[in-house]
Amino acid sequence: MIGHLKGTLVSRRPPELVLEVAGVGYELEAPMSTFYRLPETGQSLTLLTHLLVREDAQLLYGFATEAERSLFRNLLKVSGVGARIALGILSGISVEGFRRSVFERDIASLTRIPGIGRKTAERLMVEMADRLDPDGTETHVQEGAGTEAEAEAHGALLALGYRPAEVRRLLAKLDASGLNSEQLIREALKRVHAG
Repeated sequence: MIGHLKGTLVSRRPPELVLEVAGVGYELEAPMSTFYRLPETGQSLTLLTHLLVREDAQLLYGFATEAERSLFRNLLKVSGVGARIALGILSGISVEGFRRSVFERDIASLTRIPGIGRKTAERLMVEMADRLDPDGTETHVQEGAGTEAEAEAHGALLALGYRPAEVRRLLAKLDASGLNSEQLIREALKRVHAG
C-alpha cells in the first residue's frame, strides 16, 4: 500500500493532479479541500494517499490531512457510497462540518452536496455516527499528534477499524518517546488483546 507521496506537483485539474516522484508521474484524484491547499505547479508537495484496487483499475487518491483521508476511508465503508461520492462529500463540506451534520442530524446540509440525496444522507447519519468521535478530536490528528510516528499509528489503527476515541485512549496510555509508528501500533494492539 502507498501511504504517502512526496514530489513535485506537475499539473492540477480538479479532481485530478499529477505528482512526480523520482521521475515517475503519479496520477491522483483529490477532493477540493486538498486542492485549495496545493502549491503552484513546480513546487514540492507531500500528500497522504489511499490506493483503491478494482477489477478494472488501480486508483490513487491524495489528501492534505489525515482527517480527510480517515473520513474518506470511513465513507467507503458505507453501503452505496463509492470513491466518487466520498470525494464529492469532502469537496462539498469540511471534515468538521460533516461531523457536526451527522451528530446534529442535519440532513439539509448533507443534501446540499451534489450527488447526495435524502436517502443517502440518512444512511450516512446512521452508519457514520459510530465511526466519528462526537467531540471532533479526530479532525485534529495531524496537528494534535505529538510526533509523526503517533500520527501514522493513529491513522493505521483507524484503518484497522478501531474508533477514534478508542485509538486516542490506546495511544495516550503509551510512552511514545523513542518509538516508531510500527512499535506504537504493536504496543497498542498488545494492550487491546491483553485487556
